[in-house]
Amino acid sequence: MSKKNQDLDEETMAVINWCIELEGFLIKGGATQAQAQEFIEEEIEFLTDQFYDGLSPEEAAKVALSD
Repeated sequence: MSKKNQDLDEETMAVINWCIELEGFLIKGGATQAQAQEFIEEEIEFLTDQFYDGLSPEEAAKVALSD
């Protein structure tokens, strides 16, 4: 594990890992990897709220892809 990752707390790492899973579901739903990553970067505050609201990455992807 890199030094940078060691500086992140468990909660931050949980959000990051959740977003990584979300990216996979967005791609399965038809987005390109670049589109999925751009969406996550642009909507990180909204996605973080969804994480804390208890949505799974799959549920969040369904919401995103339904727009």
